[in-house]
Amino acid sequence: MGRDVPAVAFSRDDRRKYREKVRRCLDVFAQMLRESRFEDDRSLAGLEIELNIVDSDGEACMRNAEVLAAIARPDWATELGQFNIEINVEPKDLSDHGAFHLENDVRARLNHAEERARSLGCHLVMIGILPTLREQDIGEGTLSANPRYRLLNEQIFAARGEDLHLAIEGVERLEAHADSLAPEAACTSLQLHLQVSPPAFAAHWNAAQAIAGPQVAVSANAPYLFGRELHRETRIPLFEQATDTRPHELKTQGVRPRVWFGERWITSVFDLFEENVRYFPALLPLCEEEDPRAELDRGRTPELPELTLHNGTIYRWNRPVYAVVDGRPHLRVENRVLPAGPTVLDVVANAAFYYGLMSVLPHAERPIWSRMSFAAAEENLTSAARHGLDARLYWPGMGEVPAAELILRRLLPMAHEGLARWGVDGAVADRLLGVIEGRCLTGRTGATWQVDKVRALGGDRHEALRAMTLEYIERMHTNEPVHTWAV
Repeated sequence: MGRDVPAVAFSRDDRRKYREKVRRCLDVFAQMLRESRFEDDRSLAGLEIELNIVDSDGEACMRNAEVLAAIARPDWATELGQFNIEINVEPKDLSDHGAFHLENDVRARLNHAEERARSLGCHLVMIGILPTLREQDIGEGTLSANPRYRLLNEQIFAARGEDLHLAIEGVERLEAHADSLAPEAACTSLQLHLQVSPPAFAAHWNAAQAIAGPQVAVSANAPYLFGRELHRETRIPLFEQATDTRPHELKTQGVRPRVWFGERWITSVFDLFEENVRYFPALLPLCEEEDPRAELDRGRTPELPELTLHNGTIYRWNRPVYAVVDGRPHLRVENRVLPAGPTVLDVVANAAFYYGLMSVLPHAERPIWSRMSFAAAEENLTSAARHGLDARLYWPGMGEVPAAELILRRLLPMAHEGLARWGVDGAVADRLLGVIEGRCLTGRTGATWQVDKVRALGGDRHEALRAMTLEYIERMHTNEPVHTWAV
């Protein structure tokens, strides 16, 4: 939900009008799909990377407004917590040496930002969850100043009617309560965008759902939260719980969560937007002046602001995106399962793995979703988040196998084929997918390196986490992939 919103109070009438407007937008959206008014697929890779800000001791630093002012670039923006910022990298063509240029471009932008942050005594770190983050660092006072975050916080807790309860059982156990959605700010991710035509959307979304588990297994980078070792990718259960608008009784009744894997394979992008309207009440019932029907009748492209705002408050792990650029509407799949980091090379390797698979799986003669239950795909994600590369994942034709075996034997060859279809230079593809292969062969991900390093350091847990974080930042800047990092 990237749009700015005003600080307002909502009435019952506001909610009624918003529901009516969202449904009108949905009807117009359906007509646009029937009339094929959208742009076609474009083989471009778009990235968003969320980062943490730390001080010279590796502790969370609540100065994102100052850091952004120092960076002074339009591609950087605030995120939920004052210790977060985000970079938005415009879509790039990966063909030929495009992926290599993407890596260099991201590194240059991050190096500039780090230089400017350092001038303020701060540093930036790409990681799934900041290991040094403590419960006392998280509260309503740590939310960024943008009114949309305050308003979202108010509406989520009004819907819940009680404090947030975090309960994550992993290697160790965490149980905590919070009076704001600030714990969500601990989750820092890599988000990948792929533009898809309406007829091809369902196949691409289904494919993205099917590979979510393997993606997380091989990229896990968030083993610690509030000083406890939990899951290999603790960001997954944390995000699910930190944005939950349901008290216990509604969970028991089966009310759907707003952070959602989904419950079925789809046949059209309309299925997802229609589910949004049918299942989820508005969090931010803000109506714009636009009449979508009138816009369409005049031959113009409606922005559908109410539909897109509502979609932005439902946090699917693979989210549909409707956008209008230069008067032309398009659809994107936004892949949200990956953590940030550890290095830019690791980030681009994760992206190459995803985009390679998404060039093959949606076009298979026997689609993966016709041979695999939706529940199996969801269980793969849950298992991968908990165990990383030690997870056992289900895949048609293989049964339940170790994640590394699935990736090495089945998915990496597909990803190589997919990047070749994109026209990615062979040497560039080999380098990037070699990073994925290296993690599988060594068993080393960002998560396993963090855990092994903290155990090797021993002593006081927080001091070990702090020392590990400082070393992590140093290694991050070398751009040597994490599977080569020594403990």
